[in-house]
Amino acid sequence: MTSELERIKILEGKVSHVVEYINKLLDENTKLKQQIKDLKTEKKDFDDQTKKLEKLDEDLKKLESERKLLKEKIEVIIGQIDQVGL
Repeated sequence: MTSELERIKILEGKVSHVVEYINKLLDENTKLKQQIKDLKTEKKDFDDQTKKLEKLDEDLKKLESERKLLKEKIEVIIGQIDQVGL
């Protein structure tokens, strides 16, 4: 009878360890799910910032083109004024 009680105590100890391990895994799983959620949010923010940066880059190129065109027109006007002699 004693050996059966000892075996039951050993089994209880092992079950207790398994329960602790499962609880540890559940906690870790919860933390990992939160990390995934946080990373998805960060990725969305990064994607949004990337889109804004691409838009700003397009705007900058457009403004540079307009600036070059205006510079050329001003040079033409200055040339015409020089021809008139003013």
